[in-house]
Amino acid sequence: MKEAAKDTRKTVIKVENLQKSFGNLQVLKDVSIDLHEGENLVVLGKSGTGKSVLIKCIVRLLDADGGKIKVLDQEINNLKSKELDEVRKKIGFLFQSAALYDSMTVRENLAFPLKRIKKELKADEVQAKISEVLENVGLPDAIDKMPSALSGGQRKRIGLARTVIVEPAVILYDEPTTGLDPVTSDEISVLINDIQKKYKASSIIITHDIECVRAVADRIIMLHEGTVYMEGSLEDFEKSKDELIQSFFKNKNHQ
Repeated sequence: MKEAAKDTRKTVIKVENLQKSFGNLQVLKDVSIDLHEGENLVVLGKSGTGKSVLIKCIVRLLDADGGKIKVLDQEINNLKSKELDEVRKKIGFLFQSAALYDSMTVRENLAFPLKRIKKELKADEVQAKISEVLENVGLPDAIDKMPSALSGGQRKRIGLARTVIVEPAVILYDEPTTGLDPVTSDEISVLINDIQKKYKASSIIITHDIECVRAVADRIIMLHEGTVYMEGSLEDFEKSKDELIQSFFKNKNHQ
């Protein structure tokens, strides 16, 4: 069990009074969160509570209806397209599906973001970084395989490798263990912690997987009905007498 991180570090993401609706459905009503430098912040909640919407607003894959979002000292809602792209280069985003390019080998999938973001790297430096990151996720022999030849857990690992290969300051994980068996889920949780240490990344981990929460959380925020229902350490949540919190931590299946 990880202890709660002290909130004395620099704030790398600050969300204030975020609101987002889809038609008549208000998904986020008034959400405020901070992500501190070097911490794993877990955003917990049942399906449909706006967890994925939150991180998509943070990188402006979705435009917020109201509130403020500051990422790495930049008010992202005010940025023009080119400025937004520069901020996004410092953010890694691991999608639920891993989102690998099916027509590219693992090597080509990993080279793609490097060639776009780290244009100064020479060909041999690109290959060295690809080899290094594959070692870090435990799949050095997958380098010339196609995504179709990989298991779901392996695809997730390669997606993680592609996320961290450009050494982003912030990583956003969208349900990193969804669809994986318990052993592979545990391995992904270990990798998230390893990446936090190795790259000193600041991460938001969206999940409803309680075992993942227990493994990676420095601090937890729970969303419920579009607002922050509770914030605290894992110990705070596990000791809570609140019926909603108790039911969530006792029932592992919240999909």
